[in-house]
Amino acid sequence: MVAEEKQALPQKREDAPEQRQEPAPAAVSDDDRRDSQRVPIELLVRDSALGGSFEPFHGNLALGGVWFDAFHPPVGSRLEVRFLVPGGRHEIRAVGEVLRISREGPRFGAHVKFVEIPLEAELAIARYLQGG
Repeated sequence: MVAEEKQALPQKREDAPEQRQEPAPAAVSDDDRRDSQRVPIELLVRDSALGGSFEPFHGNLALGGVWFDAFHPPVGSRLEVRFLVPGGRHEIRAVGEVLRISREGPRFGAHVKFVEIPLEAELAIARYLQGG
């Protein structure tokens, strides 16, 4: 009888609902990035499709992207951006995608997510935003 119980035990566990599993680590979402600290920045921007020269804009820098005013590119367009992280020695060049355009009174602002940025540049931004 003891041998029969031991044989039945594994079957009972397989039929039982799954035991507690540790949740998988969550990926960094766009909302988490939006919650990151933002710092004022001067940047140069140009529309990748149009080419031409870079235009200067005031904006802010956050982990994963930038926001800047006085430009109204179409949502989904790709922009080339160049800037210096405050205290940094090397210019950062990245490509971003316009996620949305916001309006604050008479001003428009472009919300841009980095889609191509060197790892070293991303790390430099993160270090600066964390205060180090």
